[in-house]
Amino acid sequence: MPSFDTIIIGAGPNGLAAAHRLASKGAAVLVLEAAATAGGGAGLAHLSYNLDPRVEKAMGLAAHGLDWASADLATTALSPDGNHLRLEGPVGERLFGDVSDADRAAWSTLRARLLRFAAVLSPLNQMAPPRIAKGVGNPMLKLAMIGIKARMMGAKDFRELGRIILTNAHDLLDDELSDPRLKGALAFDATLGGWLGPRSPNSVLPWLVRLSGQVAGKQGALGLPNGGMAALGAAMVKATAAKGVTIRCNAAVERILVEGERVAGVILAGGEEIRAERVVSAIAPKTTLLSLVGARHLDAGLVTRARHQKGRGGAAKLHLTLRAAPDFRGANLNDRLLIAGSEHDVERSFNPVKYGRVPERPGMEIMIPTAHEPKPDGKYHLSAIAQFAPHAPADRVAARAEMLAACLAQLEANAPGIGALVEDAEILMPYDIEARYGLPGGQWHAGELSVEQMLFLRPLPGIAQYKGPVPGLWLASAGCHPGGGVSGSAGWNAALAMEAAG
Repeated sequence: MPSFDTIIIGAGPNGLAAAHRLASKGAAVLVLEAAATAGGGAGLAHLSYNLDPRVEKAMGLAAHGLDWASADLATTALSPDGNHLRLEGPVGERLFGDVSDADRAAWSTLRARLLRFAAVLSPLNQMAPPRIAKGVGNPMLKLAMIGIKARMMGAKDFRELGRIILTNAHDLLDDELSDPRLKGALAFDATLGGWLGPRSPNSVLPWLVRLSGQVAGKQGALGLPNGGMAALGAAMVKATAAKGVTIRCNAAVERILVEGERVAGVILAGGEEIRAERVVSAIAPKTTLLSLVGARHLDAGLVTRARHQKGRGGAAKLHLTLRAAPDFRGANLNDRLLIAGSEHDVERSFNPVKYGRVPERPGMEIMIPTAHEPKPDGKYHLSAIAQFAPHAPADRVAARAEMLAACLAQLEANAPGIGALVEDAEILMPYDIEARYGLPGGQWHAGELSVEQMLFLRPLPGIAQYKGPVPGLWLASAGCHPGGGVSGSAGWNAALAMEAAG
């Protein structure tokens, strides 16, 4: 049997990025994946907004099959009366539709400011968080460099960044804009994937993190790979295998083996033991610590903090098979389509979810991949993220049926007759996402991306630099800094931290 010095748990984007980097530096790496195929959460997403450029370049993803059907998707904010608003270019650089001159000017100014702020913060994504502890030299040096860069924007922008960074998206948008369609689309993006509404405190900072991402070198752009997001995952798998990494699927890890107070390998669900001096977990930190390592090997305080880590998923994923093309009152089916209405509609869709109930009119982000790549059978496939959705309703079966009905009603209001075209429908609630993808609470960031769980607080204080609490254990999932999306950043950063540790 081959000998490995490193075992990586999870063949998602972060696990594959870490595996590729470590193998390129001479490590003998085995990646274990519980599912039947590798790629992880890439198949859950339906567009790209933050693929790490270091990962894309170093893994040579273009040479392994990554090709963009669109590297700059336009967004159409749908209106039931057909008076749509189309946003072209990264983060709505150009607006098309019935928009006042005042809103066009205000949005141009606000957009430029937000992108500047996001660009200032973006280097944080490509470094380990500073360690806040005694005896570690100057732990704030990296943050100080970011602060200097922010200060160089000028006094006015520096003050504005300080003003808005911990405010809420609703107030920021309401202060600057008046068009409800524009504010709705922006409020939707600001809260997408989070457990917070536009009025929630600190909802601007996660939005800036999202805006710091890029596609094909364009900050804030949205991309769709040919073959969908699963094709991006497949390219990462091919690149990692080409580097000599062994990838085993249908290999669920039951326990991380700890001997003499350090990691010694893993035990699979069938009882097979695989030994290695280093284990890297690219699955959720809460699962890693509480289920795979176990409380007996951890400090009691860390166990308590891990149990209390917040991981509430607030989004459902809808898939429809349609017998013909839907008509969203003339909207371009190649666009990303948003049903958001207004910033108030986005907030109202979050309110019932806080109490475990299904919203009457959830917001929706809709992609129709077959508009880009038609299928031989002529069928159309619709993929949508619906937010918000309860992660722990009292009756899961009833909530799932109610959520599907609410989504279909929203679609019918914006694309009359679409219901008659539906041949097959599947909706994944947050608890379904948890069961299928192993994400606690169905939270696709493997832990909420909120101010109190970011940077040196992610995933938990004391283990935010990717090094686990047991010698030989490393953490490299989206639950680590800088967070989720199909980026590979956490895995790449973790590999760099392992190299630095020797």
